[in-house]
Amino acid sequence: MIETFIALLLGHVLGDFVVQTRAMVENKARARMFLLHGVMVLIMTMAATGQIARWELLALAAAHMAIDAVKTYLAPQNIAAFLADQGAHLITLIAAAALVPDLWATGLWATLPALPDTLIALMALLTGAIIATRAGGFAVGLLMAPMAAQIDANGLPSGGKLIGLLERGLIYVMILAGQPAGIGFLIAAKSVLRFEATSDEKKAEYVIIGTLASFGWAMITAYATLWALAALRPLAIWPSLS
Repeated sequence: MIETFIALLLGHVLGDFVVQTRAMVENKARARMFLLHGVMVLIMTMAATGQIARWELLALAAAHMAIDAVKTYLAPQNIAAFLADQGAHLITLIAAAALVPDLWATGLWATLPALPDTLIALMALLTGAIIATRAGGFAVGLLMAPMAAQIDANGLPSGGKLIGLLERGLIYVMILAGQPAGIGFLIAAKSVLRFEATSDEKKAEYVIIGTLASFGWAMITAYATLWALAALRPLAIWPSLS
């Protein structure tokens, strides 16, 4: 079951956070863009599982679109709606993996000799990386959006987004490499650089909240990825938690 869940989750995050363009997000209320997104999610899920003709994947894509319809047409664009949307998607993926646990085992990739165990582990790593960096960017951005209007943004265009992307990526790698102590140095370095650059108390608090949210998201994702890797057959390509 865990292999099927990882493959389904990878298909989901690829569809939601990699191949979905800004234009698709901004125009999802239009039927054409909404349908295109659903098709892309289906294609990514087929590619991740190595399955093409399984009706269960069509049902999963339909469920994805139903959840997205609620968010797009009924829910506000805020962090609560984002987390509720992704939580609903996660529940459907867990249910699908529990109901059809053989999706991975009967797929194309699982039939290739000497590849399946390594490939599913790499899929878990890639899934975690996308959630830590790309999904984390959306989550932190939505969390900070109500406060951003009160801050004078005089830095580089998209500089904050790039910094967040890099710091979450570094934290993810540090934890997977068994070096979580390095996060402390990252916090210290960012604190010195940021707080030397501003004496505005409101802006400083904004930076602190955003930093803690970004770091926390990356850490939770990294440890969840380690849990998933530990549930797979051991390949000795990541450090032990013990």
